[in-house]
Amino acid sequence: MIQINIDVMLAKRKMSVTSLTEKVGITMANLSLLKNGHVKAIRLSTLSAICAALKCQPGDILEYVEDSNDEK
Repeated sequence: MIQINIDVMLAKRKMSVTSLTEKVGITMANLSLLKNGHVKAIRLSTLSAICAALKCQPGDILEYVEDSNDEK
């Protein structure tokens, strides 16, 4: 599964969720869904805007975590 670490980057950059939503141009509700991993997809343009706002790379936000249910 893919874990989304926006909270970690927000803390590192000392940025609020509100500030990020304003810079990225998405709603608080959509950012909340994304932060909590309740989305199945993310547009590359949205990911790019988040990375630009947080001055980070996609790998700083997205992390693959092996699911115990994954087949090997």
